[in-house]
Amino acid sequence: MELPKVYYEKASFMETTSGNIISRQSLICGSQNMIFGGKTVVMPECIFRGDLANIRVGRYCIFLNRSVVRPPFKKFSKGVAFFPLTIGDHVFIEEDCVINAASIGSFVHIGKGAIIGRRCVLKDYCAVAPGAVLPPETVVPSYSLFGGDPGHFEEELPECTEAMMKQATVGYYKNLIPSSKVEVSQ
Repeated sequence: MELPKVYYEKASFMETTSGNIISRQSLICGSQNMIFGGKTVVMPECIFRGDLANIRVGRYCIFLNRSVVRPPFKKFSKGVAFFPLTIGDHVFIEEDCVINAASIGSFVHIGKGAIIGRRCVLKDYCAVAPGAVLPPETVVPSYSLFGGDPGHFEEELPECTEAMMKQATVGYYKNLIPSSKVEVSQ
């Protein structure tokens, strides 16, 4: 399946030496606590709360518009503690998502408008349906699709989930074209 080309205004994005493409209209708090593995795309109006705790993102991760990523927290009698968040490789997070998970494995798809509750664990090769709301401390096992409000198991995913997610994330990254290059080539 051929993915469509995605055009972006080159002046509105910055590209790092490791190939990360990050919108200048996104908000990355505590950038000293953020580690992007490379070839990750952050679209406009995304918010990363690295000022609360460390956030580690793998390679070929896609964060679409208006998604919020913040580390999980736990309330104690003497206050609140934030814990590091790890996101694996080849993760696709669609628009308007709120991520407050403890960890997200590799080859994971999170649908549009999904809310991942605090300290949830998403294992490798899983998916969350659009609009799903996962309650705190939910564990999404490998090769499963969770959806609904509250989030529950809906169906099993095929064994080719790894290949499909790799194709989707690498394809999105390769089809992301700066608009200034398009004007030159015409």
